[in-house]
Order: sequence, then C-alpha cells, then structure tokens
Amino acid sequence: MFGKKLPDGVVEGVRYEASGQVEWVRMFQRRGATYSDWMLVKRPALIEMLKADKRVFAGERIEYEASTFKLGPALKVIERGGKEVLVTGENLAEKDRLDGVPVV
Repeated sequence: MFGKKLPDGVVEGVRYEASGQVEWVRMFQRRGATYSDWMLVKRPALIEMLKADKRVFAGERIEYEASTFKLGPALKVIERGGKEVLVTGENLAEKDRLDGVPVV
C-alpha cells in the first residue's frame, strides 16, 4: 500500500447547476495517512486542486473500513471552446460530466 501514491481526494457526490456546470462536489481529502470527513468543495476550488496536479478520483468510502475507498475514474480538467470542463476518465464532453459520481 505504501508503494502506491494515495489519492489526494475522493469525490462521492456532485451537484450540478441548471446550466449543467458542477456547482460543488462532496469529497474526502487526504490528510497525511488518513482522510478528512466528507466536505463540500465548490467548482473553482476543485479545478484549482486538479490544476495543482492533485490526484482526485470518483469513488465511495467502504463502510466500516475507515480510509478505504472503492475508486472509479480520475477527475480532470480539459479545455473545450475556451472553457474549462470537469470530466472523469477519458470523457471528452463539451460540458461538465462526472460519470460514476452520483448526483446529490
């Protein structure tokens, strides 16, 4: 486990605005060897994390196993038509689309 780089964050829920843009995500952030309780992170802060090369994944916490997660695809920021778009995996959507993250 210590040979692998741990994710810096795990997103387990997303809220979209009416325009289809991510408003905020519910995520866990790594704090040393463990993770925070879930927190709400607004879109600009999430984009800032991803641009700072933080490794953020879609996923969910495994019940009764503390800082253990079932991970899905990685989140990333891509440029589309002069705008920043949040996507998961190899998704090349025209607007924010976090596949594998439940809408809350």
